[in-house]
Amino acid sequence: MYDRLRPLLFSLEPEAAHGLTLYALGVAQRSGLMRFAAHPPPQDFPIRAFGIEFPNPVGLAAGLDKNGEHIDALGALGFGFIEIGTVTPRPQPGNPKPRMFRLPDHEAIINRLGFNNNGVDALLRNVQRATWRGVLGINIGKNFDTPNERAVDDYLFCLERVYPLASYVTVNISSPNTTGLRDLQGADELPRLLGALRERQERLSAQHRAHKPLLLKIAPDLDETRMEAIAHAVLDAQIDGLICTNTTIDRSAIADDPVSKETGGLSGRPLLEKSTAVLRGMSQRLGNKIPLIGVGGILSGSDAAEKLDAGATLVQIYTGLVYRGPWLLNECVEEIRRQYGKDDGD
Repeated sequence: MYDRLRPLLFSLEPEAAHGLTLYALGVAQRSGLMRFAAHPPPQDFPIRAFGIEFPNPVGLAAGLDKNGEHIDALGALGFGFIEIGTVTPRPQPGNPKPRMFRLPDHEAIINRLGFNNNGVDALLRNVQRATWRGVLGINIGKNFDTPNERAVDDYLFCLERVYPLASYVTVNISSPNTTGLRDLQGADELPRLLGALRERQERLSAQHRAHKPLLLKIAPDLDETRMEAIAHAVLDAQIDGLICTNTTIDRSAIADDPVSKETGGLSGRPLLEKSTAVLRGMSQRLGNKIPLIGVGGILSGSDAAEKLDAGATLVQIYTGLVYRGPWLLNECVEEIRRQYGKDDGD
């Protein structure tokens, strides 16, 4: 069905198509018509990571459902886990439109959305209304007008608010679309931020009598020195996991496309090699000390398996869904099962 719908969606402005797709999924889910839109993969390929059991290893990356308004519809597609956000303490409109651009020849998207969201309180109301009870990650960030020297306050505020309802919490310091945000990955800033978050996580764990894993999402545009510094900071702070990676600002893979001149983060096919290299680099530095989630450029089952080869325990998809539709989820689960699952007799 998606192959027939995609030309219509691609005739629309990308952000409008995004909203229409989510609306249509919600209608299909509420009316019992989801079986015509997608066929969920079997939920019998459990993977354990961060102390959580995931029914399958393929999740939805943050960014598609920033406000948690479509959890039930997305859950009906059969993801092993869903990550919503990025959410900030206060509502903010994000960057001026247009701010999403397709590059069909490269199976890619450039976005400069800028953490557009309705604020953490609105997201929590949506989570409370949802009936889906799968593994839910909540991705947190800072408001655009919060200076970096006070960024920790925004992250702590969001962590406090989302902790009771999240299965895990992701700290997003790697979006290229909020000015100065990636500076928080620096060797001086990151240890302070992670230390404060871990201290608050311990307090919340005791208060709620439940440990909710804290994950860090990093950029793909890192050199060896910065990867080394992040690895040390993550291990020193005892962060539960790492997500590799966010979008890239590198345009070398799409230099021939006129849309390459648009500012923002590049996702999709051109990101695969770069994000997987960072994933592999972090895996080599961290060993098996913490689980890693691989995300970036997955447009096929073999791409997902490549992330596991590079050191990931779980994977996430997003832009691939724009080009391949919900069937990409099934293909990724099936390929990972084929390569990494055990036969009944094992």
